[in-house]
Amino acid sequence: MTAYVLAYIKEKKMWLLLLAGMAAVYLAVAGLYGYDGAVGNMLYAAWLSFFFIMVGCFFDFLGYRDRCRKLRDALEGGAQGDYRLPNPKGLVERMYQELLCEAVQERRRLVSELDGKQADMADYYTMWIHQVKTPIAALHLLLQRMEECGEGKGNCRQSAEELFKIEQYAEMALHYARLDSMSSDMLLKKYDIGVIIRRAVKKYAVLFIGSGLGFSMGEIACEAVTDEKWLGFVVEQLLANALKYTKEGGIRIYGADSAGNPCGDQAVDYIAVEDTGIGIRAEDLPRIFERGFTGYNGRMERKSTGIGLYLCRRIMDRLGHTVKVESEEGKGTKVILGFGQEME
Repeated sequence: MTAYVLAYIKEKKMWLLLLAGMAAVYLAVAGLYGYDGAVGNMLYAAWLSFFFIMVGCFFDFLGYRDRCRKLRDALEGGAQGDYRLPNPKGLVERMYQELLCEAVQERRRLVSELDGKQADMADYYTMWIHQVKTPIAALHLLLQRMEECGEGKGNCRQSAEELFKIEQYAEMALHYARLDSMSSDMLLKKYDIGVIIRRAVKKYAVLFIGSGLGFSMGEIACEAVTDEKWLGFVVEQLLANALKYTKEGGIRIYGADSAGNPCGDQAVDYIAVEDTGIGIRAEDLPRIFERGFTGYNGRMERKSTGIGLYLCRRIMDRLGHTVKVESEEGKGTKVILGFGQEME
């Protein structure tokens, strides 16, 4: 209420000062002419005028306050497209409201048009990804037959690795296209996290074999309410990054505490994926989950799209889990996945 009163006085101060000035002029003129009792009579008239002016201002203020409240309600309901404005008071306000209504209608039209374009693009990408899987599957069969016939085993292995990468890039595009509608594609229930991780590792066996890197994974006692497909995608992205940026040494997956320290075989709420790769620069670490950010390593290696870790963070947030990265340039990277908190 106080804010409305102060705003009203500020807006009407010119008229209030003008009325006070007029009253002062009347009193001054009466005093100059020196009529008997003129000043007293004029002062009495001034007080009566002041009283009626205050009554008028009071009722005018009530209307002003109601209009402000309606405008505030319209402003707060604007995100839902609910613009219930008060009736215009005068020609100027009517013209302002007409301009506002035209702008709102144009905004709704543009938003609707943009939503339609995005939906069309998402449908197209989804259709394209499903279509490209057909030749990928055919190439897998051809490579398998070539290996069975003993035709260029070394070349077959390299071709299988590159084909697997193509397939994973297609899967990344599919998950990216489905990210906004992820909630309709989830099946949440309690899973054994170790089983999900082992399936992801098995899927990447062709790259592990070709890389010559060491790998170790102990028994992981961790259960959580999650979605198997989406969490599996996150683990696959972490394995892909570890393989991409690790030239020697190996990759290790183990149960950990919140600080990423190994916890042996006891039940845990955190899983660490650690590699001995090139690491991440300290100045790049705060931005690695931003969409499109590749950092120094991505620019040097020319292999990064800046999408993988962005998807990981978005998916983990949607699942109600956490993801944290610790890294030191030249000494490797550790990614810690947390499953201990309640679902959102």
